[in-house]
Amino acid sequence: MLCYIHIPYCDSKCHYCSFNSYTDKFDTRKLYMSSLYQQLIFEIERFNVKENSIDTLFIGGGTPSTIMPNLYKPIFELLSPYLKDGAEITTEANPNSATKEWLLGMKNLGMNRISFGVQSFNENKLKYLNRAHSPEQAEEAIKNARSLGFEHISLDLIYNYQGDTEELLIDDINRAFTLPIDHISAYELTIEPKTKFYNTPEVKQEDDDLAIFVSNEIIKRGFTQYEISNFGIYQSRHNKGYWKLQNYIGAGAGAVGFLEDRRYYPETDIDKYIKNPLDIREEILTKDEILTEKIFLGLRSNIGIEQNLLDIKMQENADFLVQEKKLEFKNNRYINVDFFLADEVALFILKD
Repeated sequence: MLCYIHIPYCDSKCHYCSFNSYTDKFDTRKLYMSSLYQQLIFEIERFNVKENSIDTLFIGGGTPSTIMPNLYKPIFELLSPYLKDGAEITTEANPNSATKEWLLGMKNLGMNRISFGVQSFNENKLKYLNRAHSPEQAEEAIKNARSLGFEHISLDLIYNYQGDTEELLIDDINRAFTLPIDHISAYELTIEPKTKFYNTPEVKQEDDDLAIFVSNEIIKRGFTQYEISNFGIYQSRHNKGYWKLQNYIGAGAGAVGFLEDRRYYPETDIDKYIKNPLDIREEILTKDEILTEKIFLGLRSNIGIEQNLLDIKMQENADFLVQEKKLEFKNNRYINVDFFLADEVALFILKD
């Protein structure tokens, strides 16, 4: 069982960001956290959550570091009995708002993993992406997190923004590896509707070689690639839970929950969510839709696909890919050997 909490506040809106986040609603934070508490009580009952059964908790956004630790405290007191011993408890943070005081407050609540939205150590690139921090702030925040005792530290990088070169990205990767991290998420820039970059799609480079270059450079420095965009000495249990399509509570405006064959979508508008956090839309998934998701997610990561999930025709297609060395077959699972070809491999398995 996983739990995701969405914090929809940001100091500024990055030009590539399509997540549900607001820069003008800070006066609602206290009310929002109260409504979040109400929804979590409801979800604990709906998911029939038992004590010591939540394996991972992830606070994402938006920017979780725009909420002070004292407002998180009731949430942690509520969830504490349900968290497993040794649960992975992660928060995202932006370097400009993750002060030493904030980091200490979150550590004292029980956080043991933190993921920093760095994106680049290049000052000009940060400005063009509309990031609110400097390279120096990113380095300081990560070092502070380690000095305060965070066990696992991750950072995000973005590549294939216009002007990205091997030299620039090597510098980003080298600077990342001077820091006390055990995980990197490296994302290719995507152009999404309702973002600033949607009006200037030319800011994205189409360079597949650069994606492979970034991946290889991170792997060369000792991190294992365990999903198309994720690398680490430590592999996030929360991430892997999603790719296994485990059940997960999704709490907050813009979160998504999943239970067996249903998805749950809370209200995305902050004001509407605050008024009624239990106004949650439900979507029922068919067996075929669930299988398709398991295939696509499994092949994007080192989770793979259980052989017994596939019908005879799908197994024949998968066995052909094993013969062609596009897949490996281990312990009754089909494992992808090239995550960048994940979608093509999935489509081949699913074809009639």
